[in-house]
Amino acid sequence: MLYRNLGRTGIKVSPYALGALMLATQVGNPDPEDSVRIIHKALDAGINLVDTADAYGDSEEVVGRALRGRRDNVVLTTKVSRPMGTDPNQQGASRRWIMTAVENSLRRLQTDYIDVYQIHRPDPDTDIGKHFSR
Repeated sequence: MLYRNLGRTGIKVSPYALGALMLATQVGNPDPEDSVRIIHKALDAGINLVDTADAYGDSEEVVGRALRGRRDNVVLTTKVSRPMGTDPNQQGASRRWIMTAVENSLRRLQTDYIDVYQIHRPDPDTDIGKHFSR
Protein backbone atom coordinates (compact mmCIF):
# COMPACT_ATOMS: atom_id res chain seq x y z
CA MET A 1 0.00 0.00 0.00
CA LEU A 2 1.30 3.42 -0.90
CA TYR A 3 0.44 5.97 1.76
CA ARG A 4 -0.19 9.69 1.26
CA ASN A 5 0.16 12.73 3.44
CA LEU A 6 -3.02 13.90 5.10
CA GLY A 7 -2.68 17.54 4.12
CA ARG A 8 0.26 19.04 5.99
CA THR A 9 -0.35 17.12 9.22
CA GLY A 10 2.53 14.67 8.86
CA ILE A 11 0.04 11.81 9.16
CA LYS A 12 0.28 9.10 6.48
CA VAL A 13 -3.00 7.61 5.23
CA SER A 14 -3.93 4.97 2.72
CA PRO A 15 -5.42 6.26 -0.55
CA TYR A 16 -8.61 4.44 0.41
CA ALA A 17 -10.69 5.02 3.51
CA LEU A 18 -13.22 2.73 5.11
CA GLY A 19 -16.44 4.65 5.65
CA ALA A 20 -18.36 3.10 8.52
CA LEU A 21 -21.91 4.37 7.95
CA MET A 22 -23.08 1.07 6.49
CA LEU A 23 -21.49 -0.86 9.35
CA ALA A 24 -24.12 0.45 11.77
CA THR A 25 -26.83 -2.07 12.56
CA GLN A 26 -29.65 0.45 12.19
CA VAL A 27 -28.47 1.70 8.80
CA GLY A 28 -26.64 -1.09 7.02
CA ASN A 29 -25.25 -4.36 8.28
CA PRO A 30 -27.49 -5.92 10.96
CA ASP A 31 -24.63 -8.17 12.16
CA PRO A 32 -22.02 -6.21 14.16
CA GLU A 33 -19.61 -9.17 14.22
CA ASP A 34 -19.69 -9.26 10.42
CA SER A 35 -18.92 -5.52 10.43
CA VAL A 36 -15.95 -6.16 12.73
CA ARG A 37 -14.68 -8.77 10.24
CA ILE A 38 -15.08 -6.24 7.39
CA ILE A 39 -13.05 -3.67 9.31
CA HIS A 40 -10.35 -6.26 10.08
CA LYS A 41 -10.17 -7.24 6.38
CA ALA A 42 -9.71 -3.60 5.40
CA LEU A 43 -6.96 -3.12 8.00
CA ASP A 44 -5.26 -6.35 6.92
CA ALA A 45 -5.29 -5.05 3.32
CA GLY A 46 -3.42 -1.92 4.42
CA ILE A 47 -6.27 0.56 4.74
CA ASN A 48 -5.46 2.66 7.78
CA LEU A 49 -8.10 5.40 7.53
CA VAL A 50 -11.48 4.66 9.16
CA ASP A 51 -14.24 7.28 9.06
CA THR A 52 -17.41 7.31 11.14
CA ALA A 53 -19.72 9.84 12.81
CA ASP A 54 -21.71 10.19 15.99
CA ALA A 55 -24.95 10.29 13.99
CA TYR A 56 -24.31 6.92 12.26
CA GLY A 57 -26.32 4.91 14.77
CA ASP A 58 -24.08 2.40 16.56
CA SER A 59 -21.26 2.72 14.00
CA GLU A 60 -18.86 4.23 16.55
CA GLU A 61 -19.47 1.31 18.92
CA VAL A 62 -18.85 -1.23 16.14
CA VAL A 63 -15.67 0.58 15.03
CA GLY A 64 -14.46 0.78 18.64
CA ARG A 65 -14.97 -2.95 19.10
CA ALA A 66 -13.11 -3.70 15.85
CA LEU A 67 -10.14 -1.50 16.75
CA ARG A 68 -9.40 -3.15 20.11
CA GLY A 69 -5.72 -4.02 20.03
CA ARG A 70 -5.24 -2.29 16.67
CA ARG A 71 -6.02 1.34 17.49
CA ASP A 72 -2.43 2.60 17.18
CA ASN A 73 -2.28 1.49 13.53
CA VAL A 74 -5.41 3.39 12.47
CA VAL A 75 -6.09 7.00 11.57
CA LEU A 76 -9.54 7.40 13.09
CA THR A 77 -11.92 10.14 12.04
CA THR A 78 -15.37 10.95 13.32
CA LYS A 79 -17.78 13.81 12.92
CA VAL A 80 -20.12 16.05 14.91
CA SER A 81 -23.08 18.39 14.25
CA ARG A 82 -26.00 16.23 13.17
CA PRO A 83 -28.86 16.01 15.71
CA MET A 84 -28.29 13.46 18.47
CA GLY A 85 -31.61 13.94 20.22
CA THR A 86 -34.59 16.25 20.41
CA ASP A 87 -32.84 18.85 22.58
CA PRO A 88 -31.82 21.79 20.33
CA ASN A 89 -28.43 21.88 22.08
CA GLN A 90 -27.61 18.28 21.06
CA GLN A 91 -26.55 19.29 17.56
CA GLY A 92 -24.59 21.88 15.65
CA ALA A 93 -21.12 23.27 16.19
CA SER A 94 -21.36 25.23 19.42
CA ARG A 95 -18.37 24.83 21.71
CA ARG A 96 -20.74 23.42 24.34
CA TRP A 97 -22.01 20.68 22.03
CA ILE A 98 -18.61 19.85 20.55
CA MET A 99 -17.13 19.32 24.03
CA THR A 100 -19.99 17.00 25.00
CA ALA A 101 -20.09 15.19 21.64
CA VAL A 102 -16.36 14.46 21.53
CA GLU A 103 -16.49 12.91 25.01
CA ASN A 104 -19.44 10.76 23.91
CA SER A 105 -17.61 9.68 20.75
CA LEU A 106 -14.46 8.80 22.70
CA ARG A 107 -16.52 6.59 25.01
CA ARG A 108 -18.34 4.86 22.14
CA LEU A 109 -15.11 4.38 20.18
CA GLN A 110 -13.36 3.01 23.30
CA THR A 111 -10.32 5.20 22.71
CA ASP A 112 -8.68 8.16 24.36
CA TYR A 113 -7.97 10.08 21.14
CA ILE A 114 -9.47 10.85 17.75
CA ASP A 115 -7.07 11.68 14.93
CA VAL A 116 -9.38 13.88 12.85
CA TYR A 117 -12.55 15.44 14.27
CA GLN A 118 -14.76 17.08 11.66
CA ILE A 119 -17.89 19.20 11.62
CA HIS A 120 -20.27 17.08 9.55
CA ARG A 121 -22.22 20.00 8.12
CA PRO A 122 -21.83 23.77 8.38
CA ASP A 123 -23.77 25.26 11.28
CA PRO A 124 -25.15 28.66 10.26
CA ASP A 125 -26.01 29.39 13.92
CA THR A 126 -22.40 29.17 15.13
CA ASP A 127 -19.73 31.74 14.33
CA ILE A 128 -16.60 29.63 13.83
CA GLY A 129 -14.44 32.71 14.33
CA LYS A 130 -15.40 32.58 18.01
CA HIS A 131 -13.98 29.05 18.29
CA PHE A 132 -10.76 29.54 16.43
CA SER A 133 -9.75 33.18 16.83
CA ARG A 134 -6.40 33.77 18.50
